[in-house]
Amino acid sequence: MSISSAAVTAAVSPPAAGDRSQRAQLVLILLCIALVFTAAFGVSSGASDASALAVMKDWLLQGTGADAVLTERDRIIIYDIRLPRVAMGIMVGAGLAVSGAVMQGLFRNPLADPGIVGVSAGASLGAVSVIVLGTTVLAPVTALLGIYALPLAAFVGSLSVTLVLYKVATRRGQTSIATMLLAGIALGAMATALTGLLIFVADDRQLRDLTFWSLGSLAGATWTKVFAAGSIVAVALAVSPFFARGLNALALGESSAAYLGVPVQRLKHAAILVVSAATGASVAVSGGIAFVGIIVPHLLRLLIGPDNRYLLPCSALLGACLLLLADALSRTIVAPAELPIGIVTAAAGGPFFLWILLRKRGILDL
Repeated sequence: MSISSAAVTAAVSPPAAGDRSQRAQLVLILLCIALVFTAAFGVSSGASDASALAVMKDWLLQGTGADAVLTERDRIIIYDIRLPRVAMGIMVGAGLAVSGAVMQGLFRNPLADPGIVGVSAGASLGAVSVIVLGTTVLAPVTALLGIYALPLAAFVGSLSVTLVLYKVATRRGQTSIATMLLAGIALGAMATALTGLLIFVADDRQLRDLTFWSLGSLAGATWTKVFAAGSIVAVALAVSPFFARGLNALALGESSAAYLGVPVQRLKHAAILVVSAATGASVAVSGGIAFVGIIVPHLLRLLIGPDNRYLLPCSALLGACLLLLADALSRTIVAPAELPIGIVTAAAGGPFFLWILLRKRGILDL
């Protein structure tokens, strides 16, 4: 199969003329700055009036007694509640956004998203299995894995759904978007049914935890959860930039990517593992937070183009920023109560997803 030199260049390294690499680099820098300010806002907003500057001073000076910058109450709020929550928001937002970007590159369709195609439902099934059966049937597993039992169980659930989805939706190197969405709905329904069965046999304490967890929240953030799930997400995020050139080439099709020297099968297997790990670990600690993986990459493609060399790191940064902002909104919109963050992301993501569908069909010329 012959491929023009222009196509080869566009796939592996987009041409200098007419590309948006300079804009992408600027956006990357701006997103780094935005993440710093967003994290500072998340740390300083809430019941305690401690500012981000006061927190930084306290951390640097480590003053005690009369020299303390923060009171003991403020220290507990900042270091034991808000900082773990902000760290988890960054981790989950980045993990879900990069999972969506990688999945869309793998399936070559902007509608692919872990929440829409059932991957998050599979992760939820794995996590709920540990929560409900961790002291009975799965007691030996939880005892062996310790704090990693929950994120690893979610990883197994998301990996299983992703593998089945890819096998069903892909034929002769071509992925059918209709088949992918329908198969994702079916797999998600099956996983949700099994999750519902586990919830049915849960006790009252587990039922209360699961009800709030299923709506998505960062309220239960602790340093233990951040370190347990964060290590998995960090590895997935560190590996994902190495997929960039392969995903760029894959946009031309699997046979064309193979002609360009891309190890297609190895790329697909590694990408599936990364998506499953990042999604599984994120869902395990935060519950069901939908649409982050579809909103973030699509917005960035409109702004900086489809080059995955910039799309993947920008997705991580923007996903973290958006989830921190959504978390801040969920804490203030019905204060002093707290709205589950999954409701906020679904309220914003549902109309956005419909807009993508209508735009893709040409109904709206936007």
